[in-house]
Amino acid sequence: MTKVLLTGASGYIGKHVTLQLLNQGYEVRASVRNLSKSAEVIDAVSPHLVDNSNLDSRLTFVELDLEKDSGWSDALNGIDVLMHTASPFPIASPKDENELIRPAVDGTLRALKAAQSAGVRRVVLTSSVAAVYGIELPEGKTAFDETMWTDTSHPIGQQAYTKSKTLAERAAWDFIKNEAPSMALTTINPVLVLGAPLDNNFGSSISLIERVLKGKDPMLPDLRFSIVDVRDVAQMHVQAIKNDATKGERILASAGTMSFVDIAKYLNTIYPQSKIRSGQAPGFVIKALSLFDGDIKAILPMLGKAMVTSGAKATRILGISFIPVDVTLRESADYLIKNGFIKK
Repeated sequence: MTKVLLTGASGYIGKHVTLQLLNQGYEVRASVRNLSKSAEVIDAVSPHLVDNSNLDSRLTFVELDLEKDSGWSDALNGIDVLMHTASPFPIASPKDENELIRPAVDGTLRALKAAQSAGVRRVVLTSSVAAVYGIELPEGKTAFDETMWTDTSHPIGQQAYTKSKTLAERAAWDFIKNEAPSMALTTINPVLVLGAPLDNNFGSSISLIERVLKGKDPMLPDLRFSIVDVRDVAQMHVQAIKNDATKGERILASAGTMSFVDIAKYLNTIYPQSKIRSGQAPGFVIKALSLFDGDIKAILPMLGKAMVTSGAKATRILGISFIPVDVTLRESADYLIKNGFIKK
């Protein structure tokens, strides 16, 4: 049985990856920052398992910290595949960008170095579209694709999260090239990941849908989001393990693009009694608000940009038929409402 060390197993994406790994016959050694999180992961995946037998041996846990060396060597002992999904993903931008950059870059290199020492030859790394779209779309191109890299001097690329994901992925590819050419690396680069979580402890991306349903913003900025379902992201990670065509490749996970306003309008058709607001804010209003709010200032470079991202490579190499964006939006909203996060 192939053994996978999965970092970030208690995360929104990590739980879905854990589930698909177990359902497809892999043995999972799941890393969490605190072993108290192990029960949370078990409770989240257990109801959805095809086979619950021998779970104690098929799913085990280790405690690892992206910023500490302790435990990594033992965690990777006897492992066939490193699947590194752990990385900080904040709701708000930190005051010091290094709060994101250092754990992302150092944690990635720490995991790769430990894997190399343990003789691991297969690595699947969760990167992000943030490492792709922090540039102007090249002339003649209608969508961002895997050939493109964020420029960390670009207004979008300068943002702390975007920079952290770009530098972490760059560091991974450089390490493979210069230090570990015998290791086969694949990066999965998701866009905005939505879809029903496996439990009530979910990532900050779902807060976008929660924000819309609660009508927190009187008007919405002119933003567009490429969206992908969390189940497709998990599937891509697992399928990459044995697909030789993915070795040495970056693969975007993207089902389609919708504007903030269109997301709100669509959700309003499903929940017409909700507090959803779908008016678009004039650009000058957003720019004025940005003078007082750093998080609003951070989105200014993305106002009005198409942000269309191609998932064609995932379809071509992995055979992914992406779950339609409207299905993902509906199921995200249904989850939040049925689980009491939105008061009717």
